Amino acid sequence: MNKFEQLGLSESLLKAIKDLGFENPSEVQEKAIPLLLEKDTDLVALAQTGTGKTAAFGFPVIQKIDADNRNTQALILSPTRELCLQIANELKNYSKYEKGINVVAVYGGASITEQAREVKRGAQIIVATPGRMQDMINRGLVNIKNIDYCVLDEADEMLNMGFYDDICAILSDTPDEKSTWLFSATMPAEVARIGKQFMSNPEEITVGTKNSGSATVSHEFYLVNARDRYEALKRLADANPDIFSVVFCRTKRDTQAIAEKLIEDGYSAAALHGDLSQAQRDAVMKSFRGRQIQMLVATDVAARGIDVDNVTHVVNYQLPDEIETYNHRSGRTGRAGKLGTSIVIVTKSELRKISSIERIIKQKFEEKSIPSGIEICEIQLLHLANKIKDTEVDHEIDNYLPAINDVLEGLSKEELIKKMVSVEFNRFINYYKKNRDISVSGSDRRERNSERAPRENNNGGATRYFVNIGSRDNFDWMSLKDYLKETLDLGRDDVFKVDVKEGFSFFNTDAEHTDKVMDILNNVQLEGRRINVEISKNDGGGRRDHNGRNSGGRRDGGRREGGFRSERREGGFRGERSNSRREGASDRAPRRSESFGDSPRPRRPRRD
Repeated sequence: MNKFEQLGLSESLLKAIKDLGFENPSEVQEKAIPLLLEKDTDLVALAQTGTGKTAAFGFPVIQKIDADNRNTQALILSPTRELCLQIANELKNYSKYEKGINVVAVYGGASITEQAREVKRGAQIIVATPGRMQDMINRGLVNIKNIDYCVLDEADEMLNMGFYDDICAILSDTPDEKSTWLFSATMPAEVARIGKQFMSNPEEITVGTKNSGSATVSHEFYLVNARDRYEALKRLADANPDIFSVVFCRTKRDTQAIAEKLIEDGYSAAALHGDLSQAQRDAVMKSFRGRQIQMLVATDVAARGIDVDNVTHVVNYQLPDEIETYNHRSGRTGRAGKLGTSIVIVTKSELRKISSIERIIKQKFEEKSIPSGIEICEIQLLHLANKIKDTEVDHEIDNYLPAINDVLEGLSKEELIKKMVSVEFNRFINYYKKNRDISVSGSDRRERNSERAPRENNNGGATRYFVNIGSRDNFDWMSLKDYLKETLDLGRDDVFKVDVKEGFSFFNTDAEHTDKVMDILNNVQLEGRRINVEISKNDGGGRRDHNGRNSGGRRDGGRREGGFRSERREGGFRGERSNSRREGASDRAPRRSESFGDSPRPRRPRRD
């Protein structure tokens, strides 16, 4: 007996469930469906990505609406257009045997006129992104004043993306007596605030521990130097020959760049980010679902719509800015009860984030070393041998065997095996036989973290740089810090003591990043002119007291280098004149042949 039959679902829904091949309800479905069918109530359901939340609210919505009434009765809000389309398609599959039910997806990037036309024809269920829904309400193209049900799917992600005001405005346009169902992986303060403001005595369902990670996902981290991050990604891919993964980057620019590098290096990869058109996104996802792509490099926003079975690995090439986002990333694998692995490539400066994530997901990371070249060659050799063994023979080849035998005549079995394997395997041998080990030594995370004193109180091991861009390039200390972090692929705290002058600036990083800073920045152009970076002799001033003032640094001209962080003077005043006395003799700008003049600073790429 199909266990869905015990949940109180209609015959038409059970028939659709059978067609879809669903056999047993997930935990969130088992808890939510009977409750929502039994009574009209508000609901808060906390469950990880990939636990079947769409069916948990989709089946009750379809069963409870009136198919004979053409007015909009249910609104489902989701964070991205991919997820919006995915939910709409799933609801259409669920309701295939329900006559007269119309589901319309409303999202940005498509014709609002056509979407309004579909709604006007009669849409009992609207699935929408918050921005486009608010736009349609403002234009009077949709009426949700009499809906019976409102679903907030991936509520934490919608609020994390900045939709709080839109959601509040949309919910304010709905009737008070409706039922509101909130589904979320985590429960941050803003989600709780929405629940308190717009819900009345909601029932609560929690699958697993609140805010925890999925039990089917194991978590690993690999410690490397920042300059070796991409090499680590390649080695992890080579060490997992059957990898079918989503690789997460923080920005659209990094996503595109890493995907292009992987493709150049012979990997089946593609980028998924907000700058792609809908047609491009659809093509990428079609290739990924068809397994023509093994490594999908994506931003957090673009990946919200990914619902692909059998993803073996999630790779955090860069950790997200918001630690809670890690839960959503890792939820791309280990779905529907299958096992998956979430990998983090991390530098020493980011180690503390691992502990923060562990507290949130209530699971421990396993620290592992990046495989050596020899280990990868061994893995690939055995993989190739198994691939040859498991290959089904196409007997179309029989006609060519006499000619092949003539070519291979005289070779022993051992020689033939060696040559066959070498055809595929030589590139790994040639690439890795001289490559160095890139794992960072040391395994005691607590010891490493305790050694990291606050940057403002310890200049030991830091390198100070001079760079020939400043306030006349439209930088202040905050925007320059952001630009350097993104350009150098460094963490939030890896660039510090930023001091912006009119035509040049100074900044610090830990000494471990020195080679990377020099290599990357000296090959970057801004508005067609080359950036020049040099190591400064001054470390950026003495220690600061608890108010942020220098306790041992030189005071010249009424200013201290580094400024007063609390008064946001770290970058100096935009109209202030550069004076060598203010920087100190050893931190004076060296002579240089190029300057940036008054060219405006280009817009930094927005985070996706």
